[in-house]
Amino acid sequence: MTEKTVSKYLLNLEKHFAADSPVLLKAAKVFQELDQIEYDLGLIEMDETTAGKNSWWPIISLIGGNSTAKSRFINNYLAADNLFSGIQTSSHKFTVLLHNNQSNPTTLPGTALDVDHRFPFYQISRKIEQRQEGEGERINSYLELKTLNSDRLKSKLFIDAPNISAAPANPITSLLAKHTLENSDLVLVFTDIFDSTSPLVDEIIESIILHQDSNKFVYLIDRPATMLSSTTNSEIISSWQRKLAGLGLNTGQFIVLSGQEGGLMPQNPADFAAIDQRIANVGYDRTYRILNSVEKNIREITNVVMPEVKKAIVQWKDRSAFSSLIVLGFIATVAIFAEIQTGILEFLIDPIIGPAIILTLLVIMTPLHIIFSRLQAKLIINQLNARQKELHLMENLTGIFEKNLTFTRMMLPISEPVGWNKKTKLRLTQLSNKVKELVQLLNDSFSTYDGHSFPGHSDSADFK
Repeated sequence: MTEKTVSKYLLNLEKHFAADSPVLLKAAKVFQELDQIEYDLGLIEMDETTAGKNSWWPIISLIGGNSTAKSRFINNYLAADNLFSGIQTSSHKFTVLLHNNQSNPTTLPGTALDVDHRFPFYQISRKIEQRQEGEGERINSYLELKTLNSDRLKSKLFIDAPNISAAPANPITSLLAKHTLENSDLVLVFTDIFDSTSPLVDEIIESIILHQDSNKFVYLIDRPATMLSSTTNSEIISSWQRKLAGLGLNTGQFIVLSGQEGGLMPQNPADFAAIDQRIANVGYDRTYRILNSVEKNIREITNVVMPEVKKAIVQWKDRSAFSSLIVLGFIATVAIFAEIQTGILEFLIDPIIGPAIILTLLVIMTPLHIIFSRLQAKLIINQLNARQKELHLMENLTGIFEKNLTFTRMMLPISEPVGWNKKTKLRLTQLSNKVKELVQLLNDSFSTYDGHSFPGHSDSADFK
């Protein structure tokens, strides 16, 4: 077994992100072990890592409707210049906001997000191309990256979705909206999104319903301060809770924002205290998401990757055997006609000539079967490449399939992929158990029993 070198990306993760949490540091070690298993199977290359499937940044997304509530909130909350972050309703781009120490803000094209696996839209152009041919090349029409010197952006990523009520209802916008919701640790949903109806709004509601058990949705209710003089926050929240319950949205935190209409507000207004508190915990949400991604990667190998490869191997062997049987059938047909004409059967039962004929037949059929196997393998490889794109898998299905193209496996009826044995399955089970231990370790950092932390589960606990 060749030892895989640790990916540069994973080393950078340990340097820049894992230092935020001992649990993340240990999660990076689990990713290293998982990478070794996938490398041994032929699923990834030497410098690749499964840790790149998910962004390690804490991700906060903002979803709003057709009013200016969301753009005003961004200006106020991030203390940004209106000319920079006042993202207008005419904008149809998903904008990633990133902290930068430079005084001047910078806008970068969507390709900056598509090619950098540290960001949540890594290789999203491939999914866009699969959804609508030709649109993958137009990634800059859908995404952009903006940097801003704002303390509230430090160590976080904000994703500002286009105003959903005004955004065009097309497959790409729908794809990006769902991708944003799925990969966010916290979603700030402005209630003006529910003031209008459109196919995209309906899809957003369906996505929220699908993920609302994750407790990552905060509903922001924008109200002028003058309206609050006669109506209490609790009444406003109760009214919106009833309205959203009618849509199937039964969980989430509600926060009333007041007085945004006056331009930039103080740096830390009281209205933002609850949001600050919620965002302060987003790092923990990120850690749980990363741990879940490790567990998901392990399950994908067992439940998706290997069944696909095994199915391809069975199909390959069936096709190769069928091709050889056609040739044998032709030979048998010729032999029958020869028997009718000349009585060739007596040669087959001859103790000397019979074995010689069988040996000659083997000498002819063996290379023919190998040729058929290699030809059929090329067709199967094309199918696997297409299937890999369809399933959005990082793992190279053809890599492990090609390991089965040996003389022994071509000749023998072996359908289990190379390396997929009890030892490998045990290694995956052990990794899964390590992930469960890390989840418990993270849970215990918030838990006490009889005034004491759980023994043996502190951040300094050994994890091997």
